Amino acid sequence: MIEWEETQTGIRAIDSAKRELVIEAPDWRTCEPQSEITHPTDAVVGGEVETLSLPPLFASVLDVESGETVEIDREKPYEVGEGVYLLNMDASIKAYIRFEGPASLEQTHDDLVVRFPERRRITIGFRSRIRAPGTTITVPETVEGLATAITHATSAHRTTGPDRSFPTMRRHPPKVEFGDGYDIPDAVVEQTPDTGIEVHVPPDMETVFAVAPLAYYLPAELTVEEGVIPHVRAPDLGLHYELGPDLLRAAPALLKRVFWLDCLVRDAGPHGMNVSEGELLDQLDLDAEEAYAMDPDERLLEYLDAPYTLVKDELPEWHLAMHVEPTFEHARVLPFLLDRMSYIYPPETTELEGRELMERSLDDFYRQSPGPIASVDMVKPKLRQGRVHGWMAEGTPIDVFKTIPEAYFNNLDYLGADDDTISVTVVLNDKEMAGERDRVAEIYEERAKELPMDLSLEYDLTKDELATVLEEPNDFVHYIGHCEVDGLRCADGNLSIESIEESNAQTFFLNACGSYYEGLDLVRKGSVAGAVTFRKVLDEQAAKVGTAFARMLVNGFSIERAIRLARRRIMMGKDYAVVGDGTQVITQSDAFIPATVNVERLDSGDFNVRYKAGLLWGHGGVYKPYVPNEQSMHLIGNEVETTLRWDPFLNFLDRSEVPVVYEGEFFWSDEVAERLR
Repeated sequence: MIEWEETQTGIRAIDSAKRELVIEAPDWRTCEPQSEITHPTDAVVGGEVETLSLPPLFASVLDVESGETVEIDREKPYEVGEGVYLLNMDASIKAYIRFEGPASLEQTHDDLVVRFPERRRITIGFRSRIRAPGTTITVPETVEGLATAITHATSAHRTTGPDRSFPTMRRHPPKVEFGDGYDIPDAVVEQTPDTGIEVHVPPDMETVFAVAPLAYYLPAELTVEEGVIPHVRAPDLGLHYELGPDLLRAAPALLKRVFWLDCLVRDAGPHGMNVSEGELLDQLDLDAEEAYAMDPDERLLEYLDAPYTLVKDELPEWHLAMHVEPTFEHARVLPFLLDRMSYIYPPETTELEGRELMERSLDDFYRQSPGPIASVDMVKPKLRQGRVHGWMAEGTPIDVFKTIPEAYFNNLDYLGADDDTISVTVVLNDKEMAGERDRVAEIYEERAKELPMDLSLEYDLTKDELATVLEEPNDFVHYIGHCEVDGLRCADGNLSIESIEESNAQTFFLNACGSYYEGLDLVRKGSVAGAVTFRKVLDEQAAKVGTAFARMLVNGFSIERAIRLARRRIMMGKDYAVVGDGTQVITQSDAFIPATVNVERLDSGDFNVRYKAGLLWGHGGVYKPYVPNEQSMHLIGNEVETTLRWDPFLNFLDRSEVPVVYEGEFFWSDEVAERLR
């Protein structure tokens, strides 16, 4: 899943999702790997080098002989003496660099530099964060068969210890197919852990879906039995924990408790990263070293005895909740949802509020289409716990992304493409929107200076030409124009997505009035996800959303997060939505984890800054906030708050490229700096 190549200035690794890691080493010379990387890797390379430079992300150094781990602070050089060391680099592609000392390591806001006194042989191991099913299991199309499939999904865990809370310590669960009997590969059976933990529920599809994430993570054997009250048990320890009567609250709550306590306890292990939240263990009277060494069932009992309510509000909100109609068709998608560590709820709706039902009366100001646009009847989901929500059920939801099974299977087709260049095509089929085209093209061109990106600008396309753009391989298509009942407006009529053979546009943005159904058809035809509109949109507001969306997308935000933030730039943001898998990203920066910043000007003239990194694919991971004087590691999803004076705050804005909510309005960091100056 990872390939690497020499460059003129070092080496470059790229994975099957086109995420890359560049290591600058002008004097690099490739040779056979001299040492073994004991961590799981997808590729290993050896080389000779005197100096190498890496992206300025979290890094720690393990003294292989003593087992001591030290984090590298910014602006503070770190020296290591004689011995063998392992540099752990937490980038979009994870890297391990094994070397012999002495050496010096210095991390700034621009890079992490490793220097040796003379040329030194090193070994680098790369591991991709992208996971795909490695095998398929077949079970009968019964509730019992599905429970068996979920039990064997636990074969994805690389460990049953607390380290499984790291995203990289879980493989993708096997795909699930339904057939006449059971066909489970021997390797899956061997890798399915026997932890002594069991989850027992009645043979009800909705219940099995709801407990699947909990059973997967514990990891537990899932069993269905008539008349049983849902519960978790560990017979060897006498543990019996009821999940009823409110299963939809109790199952996610127990998963959240076990997962976050694992994140705190794992710091006691060899891969611990000393997150600041680890201090919460003192309130729980929980010995991390003892808990880390326990068997899974013993640790579960320890967690249940701990006074978790004392600390639960100090831990991140759960990142993803999927509202899924419990059918066997959707059961085939469960491995993908478990891989994302999503909560799973049944789809429920509530009444739309008066403001949401109000008819728009601004038609004269909306972008005018030559013909009528498709009307969309929307429902309001009843949202439970979760920062981001998806909907896999009948109906068109507001405030969540609408997805279908094809989105997840389509994504597998884009992994491992021969071309490692990110292809972006901008189509302008409305000359009055040339301003949006120019602005988004500038954003893509600027990002292309840092990434291997192929940008194409197309104008006034015919139906056949637009069909070709969508049918040929493209990582992202940004369409600017009109959409009517019979399709996307072209120079010679309208193109209905139903008429194309297949879509090879991995992701897209149809910035056109009422493009929802055409976007959904793109996913059915082969795409993974895209942004769409529900109804007519104002010309200038469409341009604002399109420009902000483009900038966030190329800076590593997921499609759902990008559109949710972009629509804050306009008054009627609910007219924009996402179809397909909203967690999809097209690129990821090595410079930082996508983050948002809330800023408030204090009476003193200083600035209260709340920095929050959110990465759906990084749930359970850690980050170091890019704010002055902040050296501590934090769990992804937790907010870091600090107060900055005028000069440090402007310096922070100058070196960042993040969305900022300042005085209640949405800006980019450079816009806030310009506004203040």
